[in-house]
Amino acid sequence: MSCAEDERAEALARLQTRLGYRFRSPELLERALTQRSAAHESGAPASAANEALEFLGDAVVSLALAEHLVRAWPGRTEGEYSELRARVVSQEALAGVASQLDLGDLLRLGRGEEASGGRRRESLLADALEALFGAALLDGGPSAVESLFRALLAAPIRTLATGAADERRDPKSRLQELLQLGGNPPPEYEVVTAEGPDHEPRFRVVVRHGGRVLGEGSGPSRRVAERIAARTALARLAGGTSF
Repeated sequence: MSCAEDERAEALARLQTRLGYRFRSPELLERALTQRSAAHESGAPASAANEALEFLGDAVVSLALAEHLVRAWPGRTEGEYSELRARVVSQEALAGVASQLDLGDLLRLGRGEEASGGRRRESLLADALEALFGAALLDGGPSAVESLFRALLAAPIRTLATGAADERRDPKSRLQELLQLGGNPPPEYEVVTAEGPDHEPRFRVVVRHGGRVLGEGSGPSRRVAERIAARTALARLAGGTSF
C-alpha cells in the first residue's frame, strides 16, 4: 500500500470513529465519497458514483428525522415539524455538518470539480453526507442509520427544537416588526421556484426589503419556505448586516 493510500485509510478510519459506525463494506464508504466527475474520469461506471446513495440517503434522513421529531416532541404542530425538518435537512445545514467532519478533504472529485473548489461547495458536501446515510443503510440496516443520526443530527435538532421562546416565535412577524421600526415598509416575499410532483412539492422563496434580497429559504410549502427565508434574514441582521 502506498503512502497516499495509507493516509487515506487512516483518514477514513477517523471518519468512521466520528460517525459512530464502522462500515463492513469499505467499498460502500468509498462510493459515498465519490462524485460523478471522478467516476467518469476514471472510466468507472455511473454506479461507482454517489448519486444513487444520495437519493437513498435523502429519503433515509427524512424518515429518520420525522420519526425522531414525533417521538421527542409529540406536542408540536404539523407546521412546526415541517419547519424543523426543512431547517435540519437544508443544503446549508447538511453542508455544515459535512464540513465539521472534513468530508471535503475525503471526496473523490474530477479535475474540473477540484479546480473549481468542489471540496468546499455546499451542494457537493450536502450530497456526500446524504450518500453516507444511504451507504449506512445498505451496509448495516436501520441500526447503522440510527448510529449516524445520533452522532451527526441529534444535537442540531435539539438546539433548534429547544431554543429560546423568542426564537420559536413566527420569524415573519419578528422580521416585519424589526424592519418596520421608524415607519419603513414591510418585507415582501416572492416564490422563485415551485418544483416537484403534487405529493412532494418544493418551494424556494426570497424575502426583499427596499429592493434588496434579505434572505431565502426552501421547503415543502410556501409558508414553510417564507418562514425559513425570514429566519435567514434575521440571522444576517443579527450578524451585523444592515438593510
